[in-house]
Amino acid sequence: MAPLGRLIRFRDEAENIHFGEPSTSPWDEALAQGRLEATVFTGQDPFHLTPSSKVLKVKEVLPLLTANDVPIIKCVGLTTSNTGVQEGGRKPPPYPSIFIKPRTSVAGYIEDIPIPKPAQDDQLNYEGELCIVIGKTGKDIPRSEVLEYIAGFVVGNDVSARKWQRDPAFAGGVPQWCFSKSFDNFAPLGAVLVSPKVVGNAENLRLQTFVNNELRQDIITSDLLFNTEDVVAFVSHGTTLGAGTAIMTGTPAGVAMGMKEPKWLKDGDIVEVKIEELGNVKNRMSFQ
Repeated sequence: MAPLGRLIRFRDEAENIHFGEPSTSPWDEALAQGRLEATVFTGQDPFHLTPSSKVLKVKEVLPLLTANDVPIIKCVGLTTSNTGVQEGGRKPPPYPSIFIKPRTSVAGYIEDIPIPKPAQDDQLNYEGELCIVIGKTGKDIPRSEVLEYIAGFVVGNDVSARKWQRDPAFAGGVPQWCFSKSFDNFAPLGAVLVSPKVVGNAENLRLQTFVNNELRQDIITSDLLFNTEDVVAFVSHGTTLGAGTAIMTGTPAGVAMGMKEPKWLKDGDIVEVKIEELGNVKNRMSFQ
């Protein structure tokens, strides 16, 4: 893991692509004004980098994590005191409830999300989430050592096809978590990886989700039933977490499924998830 605070992947004015640490945060305003620079880090992937003394002007910030960087996405369900636990009429679970998305679900922070025909129903949903990215391989990680294994945190959106998750006519008698959430590009991830050196275990960060600029979700990450240490220690029990493993830590209240009159996503809707210090993802739903 690189000894840095924030990491981006960017294109310089000579059209070369690099990893680097942005000179300012938030970076998007500086980029729009043409004054963003980054200290270059050399290496083939975000988890094996070496710092250099070179500083370059940033022309474009590119998606940081790709399917080649993320071996698997682990996801936590029913994780906040006021989200699916209440919205689904359930009691808080004693341990994190885990499901997975494949690496092919990874999408860029401003990429259109192609919605396949099976998910083009009246129950397409968003879930703004804090995401943990593992920086070095570990197994049975003690809570006291969790931050040593984390490369950083990114913002994410757990796009979900609720009909395939919960409707007995499609999912059967048991909720179908993985299929309903594992379509290609159903996990857009943020452009900036922010180290625990900057945000600690990412508690007390404001998370907001907007659909077509309408605020739908708004919490502080300390509302999570299970914090970063809880989640990583539990998920690594008897299971090897490879470098690049992304962990989506769950979503707050405000998802369409929990509304009295659900506002499901439609073709062309734009979903933006923002997390304080971590930036955003902003993706358009594109029915294919």
